[in-house]
Amino acid sequence: MKIHIKKGDKVKVISGSNKGQEGNVLMVMTSKYRALVEGVNKVKKHNKPTQDEPGGIVEKEAPIHISNLMLLDPKSGEATRVGRKEVDGKSVRYSKKTGEIIK
Repeated sequence: MKIHIKKGDKVKVISGSNKGQEGNVLMVMTSKYRALVEGVNKVKKHNKPTQDEPGGIVEKEAPIHISNLMLLDPKSGEATRVGRKEVDGKSVRYSKKTGEIIK
């Protein structure tokens, strides 16, 4: 399965309990086909106190499956499918909606 998103991309969640939310990709886990998206899929983590840090409940992002994410077009800001084509001997991603090359 080819991964259509990269770190730094702006994505939209298209299914699941976080449907409709948008955010930037912080990290992509290619082996598990999951991505960490800023402000999406928040979970509460209970931390035990240590000598260095106090304990407590911390809210942080959890990974979300890549199939539930769709890239936002840099020009129009709408969700779009991603295609690949060769330009100057390099494979580049482009928006299927506008045809614009995604950097």
